[in-house]
Amino acid sequence: MRNLSIQKLLSNKIIWLYILSGGLLLGTSLLGLFLSSVTVPIPTILHIISEKVFHIGWLEEVQKNEEMIIWNIRLPRVVLAFCVGASLSLAGAAFQGLLRNPLADPYTIGVSSGASLGAVIVLFFQFSIIGLGTFTLPIVSIISGLLTLLVVFGLVRLSSRSLAVETIILAGIIISSFIGALVSLIISLGDKDAMTQIIYWLYGSVGMRGWDYVQLIIPFMIVGAFILFYHYRELNALALGEEAADHIGVDVKRGKTFVLIGASLLTGAAVAVSGSIGFVGLVIPHLVRLIVGPNHRHVLPLSMLIGGSFLISADLIARVLIAPKELPIGVITALIGAPVFAFLLIRERIGRGSNR
Repeated sequence: MRNLSIQKLLSNKIIWLYILSGGLLLGTSLLGLFLSSVTVPIPTILHIISEKVFHIGWLEEVQKNEEMIIWNIRLPRVVLAFCVGASLSLAGAAFQGLLRNPLADPYTIGVSSGASLGAVIVLFFQFSIIGLGTFTLPIVSIISGLLTLLVVFGLVRLSSRSLAVETIILAGIIISSFIGALVSLIISLGDKDAMTQIIYWLYGSVGMRGWDYVQLIIPFMIVGAFILFYHYRELNALALGEEAADHIGVDVKRGKTFVLIGASLLTGAAVAVSGSIGFVGLVIPHLVRLIVGPNHRHVLPLSMLIGGSFLISADLIARVLIAPKELPIGVITALIGAPVFAFLLIRERIGRGSNR
């Protein structure tokens, strides 16, 4: 009876967490639409979205500039912020579970660095692939991130046949350091305008991207999320250790490969459309894990919801803090994420000390 009551209590807690996470996402999304340097009445915003999505409207006349601001600028910006935040948080949750390390994040194995290198090369040489046009940068960035994953896999294979966690982390650090040096070299060789553009991109932004970039990230987000959700049991088993997972019948090598591919797809696509945005994939999954426990059945979806809400909020702060100017969103996530993560680490260490 006692076990049943505990399970019921935990079930109710998780249900409430989903409800609160959904409410947080809805609230931050509405604020992202309503608040900005240009004021648009709330009824007008609701009318524009309703008319565009459901073809239902109640206002006789809406100014063209208001329609453009809401439908072509603010709404895709909010949707893109959610997609990027959700992708980075989901990838971070997967990496932390796979590597059994709360300090793991989408930058751990070098995919983000590889995607950044691809974007920096496009910005530096200012080239465009025939048929891609403005999509040259994100497509090259995604391909560069996936190629980096292959290089990391190749390095791991050469040094260890078992895809050991320690070897993956070490290979990721080596590749990230090398790519970081290449990015610094490219920046130092560029002129002032190219250097400014590259550095601003590296700070991260979801502004002035439009629906095209939303359409670009969504397929990768859906595929990556599906792979990770489908393999949440393997993540739960791997959290116990590779030997324990192997004893209970989990194909450790196959499970790790699929998790790495899914998380890398999410990371590469997010970096490709928004630039390098830190701490989202590090702090959010760690916070969710502390609240809901280690079960990836709930850690993964809650990380998506809360991570998306967090990045929408960070983008809103970046827009209104020094309006009409904007701060890079990566600066906001770092200013918020670093102290929060430091607090979580100190709190966890104090908790462990008191249990001894």
